Amino acid sequence: MANYTVLYNPLAGNGNAKKDTQKIPEILPDDNVRLYDMTEIKDYESFFKGLASDERLVIAGGDGTLNRFINDIGDYPIENIDVYYFAAGSGNDFMNDLGHKKLDPPYPINEYLRNLPTVTIKGKTYKFINGVGYGIDGYCCEEGDKVRSTSDKPVNYTGIAIKGLLFDFKPVNATITVDGVTKNYKKVWLAPMMNGRFYGGGMMPTPDQDRLNPERNISCLVWHDSGKLKTLTAFSGIFKGEHVKHKMCEIFVGKEITVEFDRPVAAQIDGETILNVTKCEARSAALVKA
Repeated sequence: MANYTVLYNPLAGNGNAKKDTQKIPEILPDDNVRLYDMTEIKDYESFFKGLASDERLVIAGGDGTLNRFINDIGDYPIENIDVYYFAAGSGNDFMNDLGHKKLDPPYPINEYLRNLPTVTIKGKTYKFINGVGYGIDGYCCEEGDKVRSTSDKPVNYTGIAIKGLLFDFKPVNATITVDGVTKNYKKVWLAPMMNGRFYGGGMMPTPDQDRLNPERNISCLVWHDSGKLKTLTAFSGIFKGEHVKHKMCEIFVGKEITVEFDRPVAAQIDGETILNVTKCEARSAALVKA
């Protein structure tokens, strides 16, 4: 019999995470399961010290929940804590990257929480688990937040993206620097920096990115120099990684990637929105540790 302490985010999964998390005792009927609202934890160091040596810690929620956890714990060493994941979010890109399904029994994720890259935005540095979206993806998160503030219905990010492509989002000019090499681009729609393959609820901007690659490289897609209709026609291919066959899509791989736009737009870190951003600086764990 195993002991599980489950930290759930009541805001995840469009507010359904608590309900989904309550299924864990049914999924693990022969084990001891305790549920905690992670938003009520004020001091993770004290919380961790209160866990038994054989306790399995389960993070229950979505990509934003994982992002919150890895940033809230700071530099606290969790090597001696068995961390598991239970997908109960809306996008679940981390789950997709690992080949799991929603509501699968909790599975260990310690290896995926080590050596995470960071991104610095508006003077603050964050760890990220999947990716940093900058462009129309940030716009989609901004608009999705507006929908959530007025409705309990699930957010249709694909619909928001199509509306943005056709009407509301205006592409920007961008300066991209990868490991010291700088290029300038016009009419940039997307410039995400990725640790994993998926973000945005199933989009695969950098299909060859491996979150456990030994060099700890991160990737950046630059979608540039294309009009609205051409971009819209090719956009559906991003869900299968087929967009990379188009000349308007370039992918860079490196350890230090800076994206700078010529006007402020929204950015998102694992689905969490930051408004009025002009510059994102991502650094590989290889540099963070150096």
